[in-house]
Amino acid sequence: MKILLSAILFLSSTAFAKIKTETVEYKDGDAVLEGAVVYDTAFVKKNKKLPGVVIVHNWMGVGEFVMMRAEQLAKLGYVAFVADIYGKGIRPKDAKEAGALAGKYKAGERKEMRTRATAAFNTLASNKLVDANKIAAMGYCFGGTVALDMARVGLPITGAISFHGGLASAKADDAKSIKTKILVQHGAIDPFVPVDEVMQFLKELNENKVNYQFISYSGAVHSFTEKAAGDDITKGAAYNQQADERSFIALKNFLEEVMRH
Repeated sequence: MKILLSAILFLSSTAFAKIKTETVEYKDGDAVLEGAVVYDTAFVKKNKKLPGVVIVHNWMGVGEFVMMRAEQLAKLGYVAFVADIYGKGIRPKDAKEAGALAGKYKAGERKEMRTRATAAFNTLASNKLVDANKIAAMGYCFGGTVALDMARVGLPITGAISFHGGLASAKADDAKSIKTKILVQHGAIDPFVPVDEVMQFLKELNENKVNYQFISYSGAVHSFTEKAAGDDITKGAAYNQQADERSFIALKNFLEEVMRH
């Protein structure tokens, strides 16, 4: 009877659980941005705040891939905020446009990229469901660079996670401002993030005593978490199922660790 009752209670709670996605318009100065809050109603409880994660899109902008990742986070009990670095309605139609846009934000001291990322953090921190003291940042490719920059500007995040992101800093002393834990998930043979860039990045972290994990996945190139990248590694960007699955497990473990404080 006790087992039956437990089963009924479990089914009742899961029956009412639902992933909710709410489009959010927010601003960075005069720039209008359009992101989304994604959460699972099963974790929403009265008088209890949830941990949050800012998740930043790849070079193609806000789209199906980053929304799918946000739903994965929501199912783990996090309130995910899909950040929009490019701006409302600005979505590249092809790789050429994406490269130009991503390059624009990554150029120079990356001031605009960083203020837009900060606007995303502030938007999530002000959400009534979220514990503002438990917010991490993560991203894919271009978004991985953004997540690392959120740590580099000293935002009060509990951790920053990059999946196959660019690692180069705007300035060599950027790592001095990192006060949080870092997780970098890297394709071991990624031609778009050369060995020299990796070594310089690690040098900066080590010199500034940053608490980090750097995981390099054998046989993986750029975009190893993205099925849309195909499977031809000779192109420099391709999906790798094993690296994708391993990196997601590492993400879960890292988030559990940094949210415990």
